[in-house]
Amino acid sequence: MSKVRVLVGTRKGAFVLTSDAKRERWEVSGPHFAGWEIYHVKGSPADPNRLYASQCSGWFGQIIQRSNDGGNTWEAPGGETTPAPGSMPAGASNKFVYDTSPETGKPITTHQWYDGTQHPWEFKRVWHLEPSLTDPDTVYAGVEDAALFRSTDGGQTWQELAGLRGHGSGPRWQPGAGGMCLHTILLDPSDPGRIFIAISAAGAFRSDDTGKTWRPINRGLKSEYIPDPTAEVGHCVHRIAMHRSRPGVLFMQKHWDVLRSDNAGDLWQEVSGNLPTDFGFVIDVHAHEPETIYVVPIKSDSEHFPPDGKLRVYRSRTGGNEWEALTKGLPQRDCYVNVLRDAMAVDSLDSCGVYFGTTGGQVYASTDAGDSWTPIVRDLPGVLSVEVQTLP
Repeated sequence: MSKVRVLVGTRKGAFVLTSDAKRERWEVSGPHFAGWEIYHVKGSPADPNRLYASQCSGWFGQIIQRSNDGGNTWEAPGGETTPAPGSMPAGASNKFVYDTSPETGKPITTHQWYDGTQHPWEFKRVWHLEPSLTDPDTVYAGVEDAALFRSTDGGQTWQELAGLRGHGSGPRWQPGAGGMCLHTILLDPSDPGRIFIAISAAGAFRSDDTGKTWRPINRGLKSEYIPDPTAEVGHCVHRIAMHRSRPGVLFMQKHWDVLRSDNAGDLWQEVSGNLPTDFGFVIDVHAHEPETIYVVPIKSDSEHFPPDGKLRVYRSRTGGNEWEALTKGLPQRDCYVNVLRDAMAVDSLDSCGVYFGTTGGQVYASTDAGDSWTPIVRDLPGVLSVEVQTLP
């Protein structure tokens, strides 16, 4: 019988939730790395026992952790085992090496805001980890300030894919409210050379040559808050999702607007339809129905909580425009949590499971594609990320 493993990153540690295929009773392991911010935890599609976690501390900086046994034990590649709270693992390198611009041959050390002022490019944290579809030792990292790295030795050393920041638009990228973060990485299962990424606040980009060169894919996006609302870059994209069977069809939750592209990002069209608000952070796609998508609307960019204090997931079975509110089992009064950009995922069981976590520390699950929900764990620290593995 299949099993499900839910990987949860929070503001004070990581948690691993496991259940059988019925998904009725859950075992909770954690907190791992108690007291540390865990921005993202994700498993390798090539090895169900290989997990990667982004561990961050204002005192000790950024560490990548790796597990080879499904989260039972962890190590900082290049160092020793998991550090105790408040200590740095001895010898941990996790070395992130910035490359020179492929256009100029010089290091990229600054970026320029719209007012013309120059700002230093800093390495602050890893927002998102995306393991290779085929090799458990290869993993990509999206960081703040926005850059893309790749490790081919299981997270011990990291080399920048400099073509992204070396793109001519790089110096004009801007920080969003949460920082200038590269938060989305999608690998095309039908084309090993194609990678999609998204940056807040710059927009979406695509590489067709394994990250050597990049181009913006933001045509059709409109953003009222930038000097040129239809600019090539400068858009605050919150999340992009795809279905493995149709990697050329993309869905986007932007800072205002839900959109789709039917040509790998070459052109986007708005599909917000009858949503109560088109602001939000998460978006995901049903495991078996590539036209069924999920979002969690938030009231506004200044009020990060559900409209009317009602926590509602919205589902479209038509690829957008027509949306239905999914409320069964979710609080429908006095609920003021947020659902952050990496905090929704789906499993691949026959009856598709959908999962999301909140800043209030709840992780909700639906075993019937969203028709009904139940909290599978409560009272965690604020949830930053949710990922799911379906295990044999």
